[in-house]
Amino acid sequence: MADIQTLKEESRVFPPPADMMKHAAISGMEAYQALCDEAERDYEGFWARLARENLSWQTPFTKTLDESDAPFYKWFSDGKLNVSYNCLDRNLDNGNADKTAIIFEADGGEVTRLTYRELHGRVCQFANGLKSLGIRKGDRVVIYMPMSVEGVVAMQACARIGATHSVVFGGFSAKSLQERIVDAGAVAVITADEQVRGGKHLPLKAIVDDAFALGGCDAVRNVVVYQRTSGKINWQQGRDLWMHELAASQPSACEPEWVDAEHPLFILYTSGSTGTPKGVQHSSGGYLLWAMLTMKWTFDVKPSDVFWCTADIGWVTGHSYIAYGPLAAGCTEVVFEGVPTYPDAGRFWDMIARHKVSIFYTAPTAIRSLIKAADANPAVHPDRYDLSSLRLLGSVGEPINPEAWMWYYKNIGHEKCPIVDTFWQTETGGHMITPLPGATPMVPGSCTLPLPGIMAAIVDETGQDLPNGQGGILVVKRPWPSMIRTIWNDPARFRKSYFPEELGGKTYLAGDGAIRNKDTGYFTITGRIDDVLNVSGHRMGTMEIESALVAHPMVAEAAVVGKPDETTGESICAFVVLKRPRPEGDEARQIAKELRDWVGKEIGPIAKPKELRFGDNLPKTRSGKIMRRLLRVLAKGEEITQDISTLENPAILEQLKHAI
Repeated sequence: MADIQTLKEESRVFPPPADMMKHAAISGMEAYQALCDEAERDYEGFWARLARENLSWQTPFTKTLDESDAPFYKWFSDGKLNVSYNCLDRNLDNGNADKTAIIFEADGGEVTRLTYRELHGRVCQFANGLKSLGIRKGDRVVIYMPMSVEGVVAMQACARIGATHSVVFGGFSAKSLQERIVDAGAVAVITADEQVRGGKHLPLKAIVDDAFALGGCDAVRNVVVYQRTSGKINWQQGRDLWMHELAASQPSACEPEWVDAEHPLFILYTSGSTGTPKGVQHSSGGYLLWAMLTMKWTFDVKPSDVFWCTADIGWVTGHSYIAYGPLAAGCTEVVFEGVPTYPDAGRFWDMIARHKVSIFYTAPTAIRSLIKAADANPAVHPDRYDLSSLRLLGSVGEPINPEAWMWYYKNIGHEKCPIVDTFWQTETGGHMITPLPGATPMVPGSCTLPLPGIMAAIVDETGQDLPNGQGGILVVKRPWPSMIRTIWNDPARFRKSYFPEELGGKTYLAGDGAIRNKDTGYFTITGRIDDVLNVSGHRMGTMEIESALVAHPMVAEAAVVGKPDETTGESICAFVVLKRPRPEGDEARQIAKELRDWVGKEIGPIAKPKELRFGDNLPKTRSGKIMRRLLRVLAKGEEITQDISTLENPAILEQLKHAI
């Protein structure tokens, strides 16, 4: 464990604020170490205590951890609870009923406020509406919604009746949506007529209709539509229903469906290194426990806080730190429909000032883009806004580079707010390695130390521990309550992806490389170890993008790699071989645009390659293997110094240097 004196000897170390150290949920490194020691002494007892203290159980659990079918671990499995009850009903009885739960700001600036009592009533009405459609415990419901109160209501309503939701990001294409509907076996889709972001209108219901036209969605009985605007949409009588009409006639009380702690709360699809998305399945009890604990530990949330996570509910960050964690913690949260640069790049800072946000949680991509905007236009520089309400800053989605960390610390936090640089994944359900605002000295670029109870380590390819200072593979050596339970419909892939036999079959493989500081033991994430790209915090498999490109009738072959990008962290670089002669000039630019649009339609705009490079072939060994390491070097614009004697045609490399 790090001690403050050792850290002070490093180049840039920032101690936690003294006042926060006095009053934080975990106050000082001694308190942190005491929790870690408790977990080491009695692992199951540690988690059992936290589960009993933080969650309301309808049937108390008697068994904490079941390892009999490892790696399909079960937590609190004989206990019963309801996630929506823990988020809403408890706040009606503890004095929070008339406290603001959600401050919603629409893209155009309109603001709506809901108390816990009002939110509870709306969730219950919609839950009753879903029940009237015959949706029951265990049914799957796909949610394809804009950032909205209605999106949160839909998720909470599913949890209330025991239906398993699968939220699909509103930027995904009809094909991506159809794949998820089919794989989940959804009986209903909840969507909106359209979403509005940055003044642009995207017709979500039309995309749902296109997904249905692709086939395979026969299990879906109803499409429930939130009326975001008054635009005309296609309507299938008997299948399509307005969300407000479905809920209007329903009572505002709905008895929660008590479910086993292991009941699937949601499936969230994430890209893997192969072409098909993985349905990450999370439980109810263990997942909610960690969402709630990390609100307390990482964000040190207090009753007076106004918490704002800028993520979308289509990603796990929006699940844990919009739809569930803040409500379970009983705080007031901001939910925002729009983008940080509309109507100008001061939107975030203006909203923080107006809503008196005290905890702000955003992505390095957003920070980097706003640094550029502030440099270009002093009118939107954060120093033009009153950010004095802030007391804590957070970063999520990818490692934050030290330069962006320093700008964030100085210009947004005014060197008074700790930054929690959180490392975690869709599969982990919540934060895993992060500074604690009242305890951990911060080092820009490092996510510092694992949370209490998280047994993180760095190992080599055989699972052997590596000494501090030597980079390797990040793993977690013991199960924890909020971990992924399985991949939906594919337990074999779950084992292979996360608990490979090479590591003993019981050690969780995070899929990231990492290194620990020799002296302090602080973790720094060095990047993915598989073919998964991280673009603006969005994970996409290279195979997924390659498959989309090759599906174009003009493309014979494609290879995709990541390229460092100062704004998005990583950008997509595609190397393409056409079924016709290699294009040049205007023709190459025209074809590149067509292929980008094609990928956008097949997967979604976030998957569009930033660069395309055309060649007569790809660099391959004489045995036919694509030399991806050479493509990564080319993408970075570096000179190739590796041995290329095994290449079938070294001359190809010169062609692939030219980006479009």
